[in-house]
Amino acid sequence: MDAGPVRIYTSRDTPRLRYISALILGDILGLPWEITTDKRKTRKPPVINYTDENIAGSFNLSPDKLLFENDLKIKEIAVTSWKGLPVFFTTPPGSEFPFDVFAASFYLVSRYEEYLDNQADEHGRYRASSSIAFKNGFLRIPVVDLWVNEFARAMIRKFRNIAIKRNEFKALLTIDADQPYAYLGKNLFESIGGLVEDLRSHKTNISKRYRAVTQVTKDPFDVFEYIIETINHTQVNTRFFFPMGDHSRYDKNPSWKNGVYRKLIEKISSQFNTGLHPSYNAAFGKNTIKEEKDRLKHITGKNIEASRFHYLRFKLPDSYRCMIENGITEDYSMGYSDEPGFRAGISRPYFFYDILKDQQTELKIFPFQIMDEIIFGSKKMNHEAARQFIMEMINSVRKVGGTFISIWHNTSLLEGEQGHAGRELFEFMLNNQIDDSLS
Repeated sequence: MDAGPVRIYTSRDTPRLRYISALILGDILGLPWEITTDKRKTRKPPVINYTDENIAGSFNLSPDKLLFENDLKIKEIAVTSWKGLPVFFTTPPGSEFPFDVFAASFYLVSRYEEYLDNQADEHGRYRASSSIAFKNGFLRIPVVDLWVNEFARAMIRKFRNIAIKRNEFKALLTIDADQPYAYLGKNLFESIGGLVEDLRSHKTNISKRYRAVTQVTKDPFDVFEYIIETINHTQVNTRFFFPMGDHSRYDKNPSWKNGVYRKLIEKISSQFNTGLHPSYNAAFGKNTIKEEKDRLKHITGKNIEASRFHYLRFKLPDSYRCMIENGITEDYSMGYSDEPGFRAGISRPYFFYDILKDQQTELKIFPFQIMDEIIFGSKKMNHEAARQFIMEMINSVRKVGGTFISIWHNTSLLEGEQGHAGRELFEFMLNNQIDDSLS
């Protein structure tokens, strides 16, 4: 028999409570739900009693104050362990769940702590080491998904006739073409400068530069045929991100006007979903994002809805507001540049909540778990450690029916000895992340 919607009885209906209820009950558990402040509606189960009052027949969950506030406050958070999981916002005796899963989940997915931290790194980014997850050793665990699974089990024990949906594991490969070419696509000044530097340094790549620029041989960074062939073989869902910014210290992409670069983008966008890779400074200027988005749209002939910030350089909420104001509906930047894992504590797409405006937005965040530059760069993993790490991440996401998202760069997948390790791990990952829906 249909149990009807889950009613959340609360003293006050707030935007924060509605947002996290939609994510937990609606998106993850697949349950119809509604919020009520009318105690008379608690007589018919299933009811979550989200007050400090004990109501017979309801699932009593004592609330933290977080979801009833409309400002930012420094939170003194004590992380404890329950069933092997880290938890916080613990509840008093009488509550039927040991912590406020709604408030704790909101704290992580909204990135509440990032609004309060001013200790940015040299690129103006929030540091992984500042996060509650890193400090308490659970950055590599999708704690929100695991909390919700335990909450669902407790709900089923209380209300036998509710039906929880089964979430299927999905995988998404994303490719950032930060520097699609080593030599091609450079203007005359840059090419001469590179040649002069080669001569000064007595480098052996003078001949390679000449042969690539004259297109006698393929540019060493142009491995897109290999990437496309590998993707087609494994049938993995893929999205490419292309930079459209002007050349700078941190932006090494060709000009958007360059014919070779445009042909590459046109070819890939005809086969795969493509998105914008905003330049280093674009995260702090909506006019820059608009200009770069218009450039990519001009090349592809398609509306640009997806984006990932270069250097993962963004600041909440300003950078996401720039995205929204320019019609971007999907962001793929949620992760750290130096630490793998679950920056928002969750392994599935979710909508961005603007805490300062106290409202849910239409921008959907697609959090990633691993990036090639973390494996080869900050963590310097050897081959076996990298394989184990990749499987650890895939299995963590598969366990909760989430979406495994990885970032790779063409410069990690070069031909020959230089790219052998990258290609082996790339193919290993793709062969072990087949969607449940495709198996």
